[in-house]
Parts: sequence; C-alpha cells; structure tokens
Amino acid sequence: MIDLYYWPTPNGKKISIMLEECDLEYKTIPVDIGRGDQFNPEFLKISPNNRMPAIVDHDTNISVFEGGAILVYLADKSGMFLSEDQESRMEVMQWLFWQAAGLGPMAGQLSHFKNYSKTPIPYAHDRYANEYDRLLAVMDVRLRGREYLAGEYSIADIASFTWVLPYERLGNDLDKFANLRRWFDAIKSRSAVRRGIDLGEDWSSGPPKSDAVQSVLFHQNSTTVFEAAEALEK
Repeated sequence: MIDLYYWPTPNGKKISIMLEECDLEYKTIPVDIGRGDQFNPEFLKISPNNRMPAIVDHDTNISVFEGGAILVYLADKSGMFLSEDQESRMEVMQWLFWQAAGLGPMAGQLSHFKNYSKTPIPYAHDRYANEYDRLLAVMDVRLRGREYLAGEYSIADIASFTWVLPYERLGNDLDKFANLRRWFDAIKSRSAVRRGIDLGEDWSSGPPKSDAVQSVLFHQNSTTVFEAAEALEK
C-alpha cells in the first residue's frame, strides 16, 4: 500500500496518473494547500519543502517527495514507463528534468500572474506567457516523427502532460501545435490518465479568493520555514 499525499494540482496529478497507470494500490491523503496542511509537522517529516505531492511506500518504508523523484521511484518499483536500457533511460530522464526545470515552473508562474495576482502586472504576465508558448513549441518540434517525447510512453510524458492540461486557463491555443495536439489527445484518452486527473476534482473551487488563503499559498518566506521547522522539533 502506498500513501499518496495529494491535492488536485498539475504536480499532484502527475502522481495520481502514474499510480493509476501502474495499477498500484494506494490511499489518498488530502493536503489542502489553501488551508495550510502542507505545514503540518507530520507532513513536513515526509516533505521538508512543505510541498505536495509526497508518498510513503509501506512495502519498503520509504518516503519520497518531489514529483520527478516520485515518478522515478514508482517507475522502478513497477518496472513501467522507464527503461532499464541506459540510453533509453537517459532519453526519458532528460525530458523529465526538462519538465521539472522549465515547463512546470514557467506554467506555474504564468498561472499565478494570470489567474491569482490581484494586481495586473503586464510585464510578468507576458514574460511567462511567452515562455510557456515557447516550451509548447519545443514539445511540438520534439514530437515531429515520434509518438511520445522519448519514443515510448514514459514518465516524461506523464510529467509534461499535466502542465499542458491547463493550456486554456493559461491563455494558450493547443490547435496551433499539431504534433502536440495529437500527443495530448492520445494521452488524455487513456483510461488511467482520466482516472488520475479526475481524482479530487471536486475538492477545489478554483483560484483562492480570500487574503488568508493567498497568504498561505503565496506569502511564504524564510520565517515561515523556520517556524515550521521549530514546530516539527517540539
């Protein structure tokens, strides 16, 4: 049994999709990030960066935080979606790291300035909108003549898919990327993917409205990290 500490965000959905794809038994533990559950001492023992997702594998007594690391762990555990062949494995890992370092952070920043910021900041919005658009084009070019990012369907596709999924809310048009659109539709049609992205969809009511919730999500700094660490040590 695997405990999945989860909230229905793109990073959370990476892991729910992977667990469904691998047909691994898991229990979902909601981490309401708007309420501040990510700062609970028991969660910080698993995820010291106070971010979900995280997992605890009771078969091995191993806990893992960070989406990319969790995907690799689950791939190795299940023997699925990450080849043991070194060349093929590195092809997947490159695109997994590409997502973790580029697509996810840029889309996340765009989402903040487009959907959450109470004060319009055109320069910031345009900066991240252009970069998100550029990264979608990188994927489109990569998918010319190949079905998936690293050849066969892999954790690189799962990780990237969840950050393409909100393209409309991020103000982009997927139809201008013919190869990316084909890839997106093929992945979205998978039954395991549908189950993974539907998990917890009724938990959240959209962008946070209250100052208290926005403070929890967006106004964290070194002080809050130290306070959480001190609470953990008590």
